[in-house]
Amino acid sequence: MTSLTERAEQAATGEQPQAADAAQYTPPVPTEPLPVYDYEASEDYPVPAMVPVHLAWLRVRNDVRAVAKSDRHIENGKLKYHFRGIEAALNAFGPATLRHGITALAVDITTSYRDTKSSRGNPMRECTVVVTWQILGPAGDSLPLLKSAGESLDSGDKGTAKAQSLALRALLFNTGMIPTGDPEPESQHIERGEAPQRSATDYRDEIVDPKTTPGRLEQISYELKSARMLHVKVANESGDEETLDALGMRHYKERTGGGQ
Repeated sequence: MTSLTERAEQAATGEQPQAADAAQYTPPVPTEPLPVYDYEASEDYPVPAMVPVHLAWLRVRNDVRAVAKSDRHIENGKLKYHFRGIEAALNAFGPATLRHGITALAVDITTSYRDTKSSRGNPMRECTVVVTWQILGPAGDSLPLLKSAGESLDSGDKGTAKAQSLALRALLFNTGMIPTGDPEPESQHIERGEAPQRSATDYRDEIVDPKTTPGRLEQISYELKSARMLHVKVANESGDEETLDALGMRHYKERTGGGQ
C-alpha cells in the first residue's frame, strides 16, 4: 500500500496512483438536500406578518411595554439592590420576537481578558465583550448592524458566557427602549436647605400604605438611615411597637414575595 509520503510525491509530480490504491478509493456519496419545513402556526404563535423589519421590531416593542427590576442582589443575607437580569429580558422578548418574526444573530464577538483580584484578594478573570448584532425581520431584511458591550468578573470558566449574556441584555433593553415601570426620579420633589424633617409617624403611614412600591420602601430606608431614625419605635398597623427599620423590611418582603 502506498504511504502518505509517496502519495504526496505522486500528487506533486502528477503521477497517477497505483491500481491497487485507486481501487480502494471510494468517492463520497452526495448528501441529499435538507428538507424544507413550513412554519407551523399555533394559537400562541401565528405566522408573522411579512412586514419590513423596522415595523416588526416596533410591534415587538409594543408588546413588551415594561420589565420591572424583579431580580435581587443579596450579599451576606442583605438585599443590596434590584436589577433586570438576562432571564427577565428573554422571558419578555422571546415570545414577542417569535410572534413578529424577529431574529437577533451575533455576527461578530470581540473579547478581551484581564487577570485581577476580588476585594478579598481572590484571583479573578475579567472579561469584556463587544458583540455585533444583526436583527432580521420576517421578510428577510435586517436593521443596520448594532453593537453592545458586556463585562463580567468570574473566578471560573463562565466569564465569557456571562459577558455575552450582559451584551444581549443591553441590546434588548436599550434597542427596545423598555422602561422599568418605576416612577420617574423627577416626579419626586426633594426639599433642600431648611426643609423640616419628617416625623416617625409620617414615615410609618407611608410604609404601611399598600400603594407604596418596593422601590419607594428602599428609598425610605435610606432616608431613615440618613436621619438616624431606623431604630425609632412606632405603633404598627396592629397597634404593637415596632422599629421603622423592622416595619419597612417586613412590608418590603410582603410586597416582593421575600417573606415566603
